[in-house]
Amino acid sequence: MNKAQLIQELTFKAVRSSGAGGQHVNKVSTKIDLSFSVEESNGLTAIEKERLYKKIGHRLTKEGVLQMQCDETRSQHRNKELAITRFLTLIEDALKVKKKRRKTKPSRSSIEKRLKHKKKNAQKKTNRGKPQMD
Repeated sequence: MNKAQLIQELTFKAVRSSGAGGQHVNKVSTKIDLSFSVEESNGLTAIEKERLYKKIGHRLTKEGVLQMQCDETRSQHRNKELAITRFLTLIEDALKVKKKRRKTKPSRSSIEKRLKHKKKNAQKKTNRGKPQMD
Protein backbone atom coordinates (compact mmCIF):
# COMPACT_ATOMS: atom_id res chain seq x y z
CA MET A 1 0.00 0.00 0.00
CA ASN A 2 1.41 3.32 -1.08
CA LYS A 3 -0.14 6.06 1.11
CA ALA A 4 1.04 8.98 -1.01
CA GLN A 5 -0.36 7.35 -4.15
CA LEU A 6 -3.70 6.65 -2.42
CA ILE A 7 -4.01 10.25 -1.23
CA GLN A 8 -3.40 11.50 -4.79
CA GLU A 9 -6.17 9.21 -6.08
CA LEU A 10 -8.76 10.67 -3.68
CA THR A 11 -11.37 13.03 -5.06
CA PHE A 12 -12.93 15.68 -2.86
CA LYS A 13 -16.10 17.67 -3.18
CA ALA A 14 -17.10 20.54 -0.89
CA VAL A 15 -20.81 20.63 -0.05
CA ARG A 16 -22.91 22.83 2.18
CA SER A 17 -23.19 21.29 5.61
CA SER A 18 -26.59 20.48 7.08
CA GLY A 19 -27.93 21.20 10.54
CA ALA A 20 -27.89 24.17 12.87
CA GLY A 21 -25.39 26.97 12.44
CA GLY A 22 -27.29 30.01 11.28
CA GLN A 23 -26.23 32.09 8.33
CA HIS A 24 -22.73 30.57 8.20
CA VAL A 25 -24.13 27.17 7.17
CA ASN A 26 -26.16 28.68 4.36
CA LYS A 27 -23.30 30.45 2.65
CA VAL A 28 -20.17 28.31 3.21
CA SER A 29 -19.41 24.82 1.84
CA THR A 30 -17.53 23.17 4.69
CA LYS A 31 -18.68 19.56 4.43
CA ILE A 32 -16.28 17.29 2.54
CA ASP A 33 -17.34 14.32 0.41
CA LEU A 34 -14.38 12.02 -0.17
CA SER A 35 -14.53 9.30 -2.82
CA PHE A 36 -12.00 6.63 -3.71
CA SER A 37 -12.24 4.05 -6.47
CA VAL A 38 -10.78 0.75 -5.29
CA GLU A 39 -11.05 -0.78 -8.76
CA GLU A 40 -9.00 1.94 -10.53
CA SER A 41 -6.41 2.44 -7.78
CA ASN A 42 -2.74 2.10 -8.70
CA GLY A 43 -1.57 2.35 -5.08
CA LEU A 44 -3.00 -1.06 -4.18
CA THR A 45 -1.99 -4.52 -5.36
CA ALA A 46 -4.54 -7.02 -6.63
CA ILE A 47 -4.34 -8.95 -3.35
CA GLU A 48 -4.94 -5.79 -1.32
CA LYS A 49 -7.94 -4.87 -3.49
CA GLU A 50 -9.39 -8.33 -2.96
CA ARG A 51 -8.90 -8.02 0.80
CA LEU A 52 -10.60 -4.60 0.77
CA TYR A 53 -13.59 -6.00 -1.11
CA LYS A 54 -13.87 -8.74 1.52
CA LYS A 55 -13.50 -6.52 4.58
CA ILE A 56 -15.23 -3.26 3.58
CA GLY A 57 -17.28 -4.43 0.61
CA HIS A 58 -20.47 -3.37 2.39
CA ARG A 59 -19.25 0.25 2.36
CA LEU A 60 -18.49 0.28 -1.38
CA THR A 61 -20.91 1.23 -4.15
CA LYS A 62 -21.70 -1.12 -7.04
CA GLU A 63 -18.90 0.50 -9.03
CA GLY A 64 -16.39 -0.21 -6.24
CA VAL A 65 -16.18 3.37 -4.97
CA LEU A 66 -15.71 4.14 -1.28
CA GLN A 67 -17.47 7.32 -0.18
CA MET A 68 -16.92 9.11 3.13
CA GLN A 69 -18.18 12.40 4.52
CA CYS A 70 -16.91 14.76 7.18
CA ASP A 71 -18.70 17.84 8.53
CA GLU A 72 -17.48 17.91 12.12
CA THR A 73 -15.77 21.28 12.09
CA ARG A 74 -16.59 24.66 10.58
CA SER A 75 -13.36 24.62 8.59
CA GLN A 76 -13.23 22.98 5.17
CA HIS A 77 -9.49 22.31 5.45
CA ARG A 78 -9.84 20.67 8.86
CA ASN A 79 -12.70 18.50 7.58
CA LYS A 80 -10.52 17.47 4.64
CA GLU A 81 -7.67 16.46 6.98
CA LEU A 82 -10.08 14.50 9.20
CA ALA A 83 -11.54 12.70 6.17
CA ILE A 84 -8.07 11.72 4.93
CA THR A 85 -6.97 10.37 8.32
CA ARG A 86 -10.21 8.38 8.69
CA PHE A 87 -9.80 7.00 5.19
CA LEU A 88 -6.21 5.90 5.84
CA THR A 89 -7.08 4.24 9.16
CA LEU A 90 -10.00 2.43 7.54
CA ILE A 91 -7.79 1.12 4.72
CA GLU A 92 -4.96 0.11 7.11
CA ASP A 93 -7.36 -1.75 9.42
CA ALA A 94 -8.95 -3.55 6.48
CA LEU A 95 -5.56 -4.65 5.12
CA LYS A 96 -4.30 -6.09 8.43
CA VAL A 97 -3.98 -9.86 8.40
CA LYS A 98 -5.12 -11.53 11.60
CA LYS A 99 -2.97 -14.22 13.12
CA LYS A 100 -4.49 -17.67 12.98
CA ARG A 101 -5.46 -19.10 16.33
CA ARG A 102 -3.65 -22.27 17.26
CA LYS A 103 -5.64 -24.70 19.36
CA THR A 104 -3.94 -25.75 22.56
CA LYS A 105 -4.71 -28.31 25.24
CA PRO A 106 -4.49 -27.46 28.93
CA SER A 107 -1.45 -28.99 30.62
CA ARG A 108 -1.86 -31.99 32.92
CA SER A 109 -0.74 -29.99 35.96
CA SER A 110 -3.28 -27.22 35.25
CA ILE A 111 -6.08 -29.80 35.00
CA GLU A 112 -5.01 -31.38 38.31
CA LYS A 113 -4.75 -27.96 39.96
CA ARG A 114 -8.27 -27.06 38.80
CA LEU A 115 -9.73 -30.33 40.08
CA LYS A 116 -7.99 -29.96 43.46
CA HIS A 117 -9.38 -26.44 43.77
CA LYS A 118 -12.88 -27.68 42.94
CA LYS A 119 -12.68 -30.45 45.56
CA LYS A 120 -11.40 -27.98 48.15
CA ASN A 121 -14.29 -25.57 47.42
CA ALA A 122 -16.82 -28.42 47.52
CA GLN A 123 -15.45 -29.56 50.90
CA LYS A 124 -15.60 -25.99 52.20
CA LYS A 125 -19.26 -25.71 51.20
CA THR A 126 -20.26 -29.06 52.71
CA ASN A 127 -18.61 -27.99 55.99
CA ARG A 128 -20.85 -24.91 56.08
CA GLY A 129 -23.99 -27.07 56.43
CA LYS A 130 -25.56 -28.25 59.66
CA PRO A 131 -23.72 -31.10 61.34
CA GLN A 132 -25.43 -34.48 61.00
CA MET A 133 -26.33 -36.32 64.22
CA ASP A 134 -25.85 -40.09 63.94
